[in-house]
Amino acid sequence: MIGKDIRIERIMDRNTGRSVIVPMDHGFSMGQIDGLLDMTKVISEVSDGGANAIVLHKGLIKRGHRRHGRDIGLIIHLSGSTSLNPDPNDKVQVCTVEEAIALGADAVSIHINLGAPNESKMLEIGAKVTRDCTRWGMPLLTMIYPRGKGIDPFSPQAVGHAVRVAEELGSDMIKTNYPGDPESFKKIVKACSVPVFIAGGEKTGDLDSLKIIRDAVSVGGAGVCVGRNAFQRKDTQAFVHALCRVVHHNVDPAKALEQHK
Repeated sequence: MIGKDIRIERIMDRNTGRSVIVPMDHGFSMGQIDGLLDMTKVISEVSDGGANAIVLHKGLIKRGHRRHGRDIGLIIHLSGSTSLNPDPNDKVQVCTVEEAIALGADAVSIHINLGAPNESKMLEIGAKVTRDCTRWGMPLLTMIYPRGKGIDPFSPQAVGHAVRVAEELGSDMIKTNYPGDPESFKKIVKACSVPVFIAGGEKTGDLDSLKIIRDAVSVGGAGVCVGRNAFQRKDTQAFVHALCRVVHHNVDPAKALEQHK
């Protein structure tokens, strides 16, 4: 596990045991969306804001990773689907662990939708990627969500089930939905042996976003994987800095924002 331990230290803050991760894989599924048009610029803003890591697809590494500003951890996403697909929840593997190693990744990530029609295929992909990660000493972040007909994606039972599946597959880190209240999330985190992050979701107000994240980390959450709620802000760098102060320094959300006005 030495290789994994060394690489995880590039993703997780060794002092707090938490992390602020900014996924930027949305272009694959959603196209040329606001916030991800100038990749070099936005990666610099997120990095200078203090984020611990970003998530990119393999083809975008050359567009700006580590060219400007402070260093930042690199997670390469191995899963893909598009919003043009009749079933956007059908995630397939579009990159390998070996490719990610060659590109200099500190970790890799996959996406699994429990309850989707092709759940079984995504689980098979997850099992294969887990084996490859163990072989190469590469940390695995599994982004896993309850998504399917008749499923409440924020139900504590469904979210807890998703987390358990990711843990039993052999994931080193897990990203999932926040069930809506600290006590429910506390129970989910306590029952899991690896770090659990909450997803940032669609863009909401600055203070509302930070309050949810504060609540999640206060009960044992490992931090946040926040994409649109970060890179679609008017001042991405300032918001990410405030976010890092909440996650790593337990600063009150309102005070964290006030410092950047």
